[in-house]
Amino acid sequence: MISIEDRYFSLSRILLLVVGLWPYQKSKLARLQFICFFSILIIFIIFQFTTFITSKCTANFVIKVLALVFVCICIIIKYYSFFINSESIRYLMEQLQRIYDDLEDSNEIAIIEKYGRNAKCYTAILTTFIVCSVCMFTGALIWPDILQIISSTNKSRPRQLQILTEYFIDQERYFYYLLLHTNTAICIGLVSLVATGTMLIAYFQYMCAMFTIASYRIENAIKTQISQDIIKHNKNLMYESIKNAVDIHRKAMALSINLVSKIEISVFFLIIFGVMTLSTNIFRIFQIGLSTRNADELSISIIVGFISLLYMFIANLVGQEITDHYNYIYVAAYKIQWYIAPLNIQKLLLILIQRGNKTFGLNIGGLFVASMQCFAALANTSLSYFTVMYSIRQ
Repeated sequence: MISIEDRYFSLSRILLLVVGLWPYQKSKLARLQFICFFSILIIFIIFQFTTFITSKCTANFVIKVLALVFVCICIIIKYYSFFINSESIRYLMEQLQRIYDDLEDSNEIAIIEKYGRNAKCYTAILTTFIVCSVCMFTGALIWPDILQIISSTNKSRPRQLQILTEYFIDQERYFYYLLLHTNTAICIGLVSLVATGTMLIAYFQYMCAMFTIASYRIENAIKTQISQDIIKHNKNLMYESIKNAVDIHRKAMALSINLVSKIEISVFFLIIFGVMTLSTNIFRIFQIGLSTRNADELSISIIVGFISLLYMFIANLVGQEITDHYNYIYVAAYKIQWYIAPLNIQKLLLILIQRGNKTFGLNIGGLFVASMQCFAALANTSLSYFTVMYSIRQ
């Protein structure tokens, strides 16, 4: 028996183990790891909010703080949501393994392996991107200090973090401890973001594979080249093939709905804070670019803004793929020579075609359906908020 966990989820498993979120790892050490990492993220946000106590809260200052606070809130929501839904994630993995084991047709196995490889490619590419982002992010934080070390001048400049925080201690004296905490929080946050995101992408890729298998079974239920006599002789086999197609199609829908229902609330808040993250960081990019030449702050805002936009795009792209693959079975039902099939099979195909009028997608609370249209709407909303903030500044 081939394990899809070892074959297609190996990199996701490593990433989730690093941040203590692997659903099969429930030891006391893993729970302690989760508590430690979650506490680091929470403390990091708290000490960003404490800057409002010791600083003058102008509009620009508030936006500067919130531009990073919002993305940290998104990470914490995703991190905690994945932890509390670990049982559902494990159940889904077991269901996918069971469906994979039930496949006997070599073409169907090839279909599901193709989408498994797509999932691995998504994971590898996004992991590489996040590693580069971590290096750039931490580099932007320590670059001023590096310049001071290699500079020929003996005059020392006060050291401060590029991310606004208030620990109520001497930041100059404890600079490297604070830098360690900041870099640790960033690494944990970005790794957990890509680990949970790629795991969900992999799951939905398997849903797409199941929809494609359903379409394949429909298309092969009736062969255009065979004669009427052979169809009558094999009508029971045809009926079973179509029934199996409908069965795996319904399973894919049920698993998709089940997964979305578990993370629906967290995704709703992710959408809200994701839009605000993108808006505030676009504002920061324009603000820094027009008023100062602080390359470190500018690079941080560009990285955060690009990550939020990319995450929003990929989430909606996956949702669009689910909707498109869901419709494939109805396209297949239209294309086959249904009119030469026995009457009972024609009735079954007619029901399938009629059901094709109902759309299906990853619906979030009845307000958002993951699709490219939704991505365009969210991006447009982010730009609208940016326009409002920029006009108020003016």
